[in-house]
Amino acid sequence: MILLRHIPFLKSVFIYSITAFGGPQGHLGMMFKTFVQKRRYITEEELIEYNSFCQLLPGASSTQTITLVGYKRGGVPLAVLTLLIWILPASVLMGALSFLVTGRFSEYFNHSFRFVQPMAIGFLLFAAYKAFKISIHNTITKVLMLFTVVISFFLFKAPWVFPALIIVGGIVTNFSNKRIPEKEVIKPRHIRWTNIWLFIIVFGLAGFLSETARKQEWKDRRAYNVFENFYRFGSFVFGGGDVLLPMMLDQYVARPEAPATKLKNPNAIKLEKQDILTGYGLVRAIPGPTFSVSAYVGGIIMEREGKSRQVLGAMLGTIGIFLPSALLVLFFFPVWQNLKKYIVIYRALEGINAVVVGFMLAAAIYLLRNIEGNPDIFTIFINAIVIAGTFCLLKFTSLKAPYIVGMCILLGLLI
Repeated sequence: MILLRHIPFLKSVFIYSITAFGGPQGHLGMMFKTFVQKRRYITEEELIEYNSFCQLLPGASSTQTITLVGYKRGGVPLAVLTLLIWILPASVLMGALSFLVTGRFSEYFNHSFRFVQPMAIGFLLFAAYKAFKISIHNTITKVLMLFTVVISFFLFKAPWVFPALIIVGGIVTNFSNKRIPEKEVIKPRHIRWTNIWLFIIVFGLAGFLSETARKQEWKDRRAYNVFENFYRFGSFVFGGGDVLLPMMLDQYVARPEAPATKLKNPNAIKLEKQDILTGYGLVRAIPGPTFSVSAYVGGIIMEREGKSRQVLGAMLGTIGIFLPSALLVLFFFPVWQNLKKYIVIYRALEGINAVVVGFMLAAAIYLLRNIEGNPDIFTIFINAIVIAGTFCLLKFTSLKAPYIVGMCILLGLLI
């Protein structure tokens, strides 16, 4: 019954989940619009802090951020419901697309949603603008922001660049005693270890069962392999879908062709490169988390074993990729809330937030550079209008995010 009072919040999460286009770079801007400006479920400072913290963890950062919004509103039960509502629409759609995928189908999506990426850049610039006003207020934060823009732009797909720069930012702002006043020492709180132990146990058990199924040629070995593969991806990937893609290509395209793999594991799961790339393209054209591509890949891995097994593959891929993200964020966030009361961590937040603003700007530039292979003058002009128009609508009007998304999709259909 207690959860009934959170129905308006969960409704907002659902609407957000079916309109949040553009990948993690665009999601943050829509969070500002939906959960800060419109509903005021959290403050701007809290959202920036949550996003900064999630950049330190492996897994789906936008998923972890929205999970923390639910956690702040109603604890673990609401956080779990928020997570499910956020991931289910995209995962169900991507799982369904594993049954229907064709080259023509992919081209139709790409054409209809071709202005979604410039729209996402507009959302991202809006988020960067809001974060800039809060986090960039002195020389050191400006330097950290510009340094992050340069480094992360050139190394955007390197999995280590995000956590490494965040650590650097946290260290740099600890060199000044004047920046943040000293606070009294607070005794450590009791840490609840359930989530981290569950994460470790599932990781070990999944690996054991997957390897045993492979060696003993179990009938259902592919199901065990799919879950283990995606749980491992979700446990180690930093940087979102752009880093998840090469991990999947290595696992399912390159590794099965290696001589050692052919000798040791001749029945290794092997996929066509184009199938994975098609799924990666489709997930960019739908709302929700980019990691929902796992439902699509899990489905095509199991498609030869029948329709019911294909559904199972999509489910296992979804659970495997998102479960470690949830377990890690729900364990480490209470620890972080306790640690940030110490002066070292409290000072580090200033540098971490400055680095996150730099990430946003670098992501916007990176996406802008890769928005289209060889655009003509007209396309460049329209893209610029979409970016500027999205930013202005967010800043100067109270227009809801779903309407902005609908306008951009309609534009793609008309032009």
